[in-house]
Amino acid sequence: MRVLFTTYPQKTHFMAMAPLAWALRTAGHEVVFASQPKFCDVITQAGLTAVPIGTNRDLEQILARDANWFRIGLNGMPVPYDSVDWPRDQVTWSYLQDGYEIQVPKWHRMSNVPLVTDLVEFARHWKPDLVIWEPSTYAGSLAAKACGAAHARMLFSVDSFGVARERYVDLKRGRTDQSDPLADWLSTYCRTYGFEFSEELITGQFTISLVPQSLGIEAGLQYLPVRHIPYAGAAAVPAWLNKQPDRPRVAITMGISTANLTGEVVDLPDVLEELADLDIEIVATLSEAAQKTIATVPDNVRLVSYVPLHALVPTCSAVMHHGGIGTLLTIAAHGKPQLILPWNNDGPSLARRVAAQGAGLALHVFQGSGRPVRDRLLRILKEPKFQEAADRLSAEIRAMPSPNEIVGDLEKLTAGLRPAI
Repeated sequence: MRVLFTTYPQKTHFMAMAPLAWALRTAGHEVVFASQPKFCDVITQAGLTAVPIGTNRDLEQILARDANWFRIGLNGMPVPYDSVDWPRDQVTWSYLQDGYEIQVPKWHRMSNVPLVTDLVEFARHWKPDLVIWEPSTYAGSLAAKACGAAHARMLFSVDSFGVARERYVDLKRGRTDQSDPLADWLSTYCRTYGFEFSEELITGQFTISLVPQSLGIEAGLQYLPVRHIPYAGAAAVPAWLNKQPDRPRVAITMGISTANLTGEVVDLPDVLEELADLDIEIVATLSEAAQKTIATVPDNVRLVSYVPLHALVPTCSAVMHHGGIGTLLTIAAHGKPQLILPWNNDGPSLARRVAAQGAGLALHVFQGSGRPVRDRLLRILKEPKFQEAADRLSAEIRAMPSPNEIVGDLEKLTAGLRPAI
């Protein structure tokens, strides 16, 4: 079958999708990945076929022009998706409605409008059997509907989009005087391309999820679980990783995008100084520019610009990080306890879930100074319960089917969902 993947140009989302694209390709299916022209090098570097669509206008340009466009909710996620962590009876219609009123024009339209027209045109020409789309790249569901393909969302984290939408639809029932910003916007494309709006344009015909059940939150939708396979692009493993450390190794990585946002929030010089007397080896991944801000590097610290996380983590006793889903799942898959310092997006929600499982501890990034980090890191290294919980989480992830193992499921679902011709 022919499979079309699509996402707006967000590298972390693409990297979560790439292993499944490889699996389908090696199973003999035709696979292409559509995104904006400037993103094609990222796609082809992964060994996948890129289809350039639309213009290069993207969210980074919008953010540079309007620093307040991305409205953060009460738990770090953008409104109204932050409400997924609340008890259902505390989620109000007005909060969801106001959230969609903000995010549809400022986020969803801005990331999808550059894609839709060209993606629909390509899909109608290439005629994919299945379209797999990043959960806010609604251009994917529109293109699938326009060409008669089956389609699925592929989550990069907890299903905040699906759960918020489910609650919105529930609260909308019986209301005749309220607008639906997301449905109203998508309906304009439905009229253009000759089909009716349905909720599957927002939540997919089914959903592929990388998040293990113990860390996830799901709506009443059809989910197909798949194991996270670490992928971070082209990388070389340094020679020093070929030798086992002679003392416990702790990795510190705050992620590329988070580091750009929180570089002055996490007081890394203070953290490193506070950990300097511990009998551990610290490997801190920092850009060369950030390394220059560290006036004194303790003897037990190795500063590196980059090292493949899937090669570093197995050599560690614990990892301190920002809570990004790719980082978190890579660490969890290798059964390592985590000290998570999240700030926004899904980080706080994921950190709470890891801590609730006992597989680590969490601090808000604004608490990321030396003494709090030291106290919690020592607990993680000394108390066996954290390693035991990390082992359980690792076993749960490893029991999930690999991308290769769900190819047959995708074939069956696609055959059942495509309209008869």
